Amino acid sequence: QVHVVESGGGLVQAGGSLRLSCAASGRTFSRQDMGWYRQAPGKEREFVARVSRSGGTTVYASSVKGRFAISRDNAQNTVYLQMNSLKPEDTAIYYCNTIDITSRFSWGQGTQVTVSS
Repeated sequence: QVHVVESGGGLVQAGGSLRLSCAASGRTFSRQDMGWYRQAPGKEREFVARVSRSGGTTVYASSVKGRFAISRDNAQNTVYLQMNSLKPEDTAIYYCNTIDITSRFSWGQGTQVTVSS
């Protein structure tokens, strides 16, 4: 089973930036489209962004489009999320995992992002 470890979260003021990282174990990482998801208090987990296996194609939720950028480094088994122009509504725990729900990795602990107004 592949495990992931998310990092890079923190407390930032509105308008600030953070860069999240997700390191995956195992050799199947490069064969998977990967995504970032987030869960705010009292809400369900939601999709944020996805990147294709090669890194050449990205898709974003409308709420983050133009502010966030997803990328990956298959040599390092790592996917990144650059978050700019952060808003208080971006406050959530951020997780990474596969896009294909039939090939899910074990969910990590996530990384907390808190944006103050």
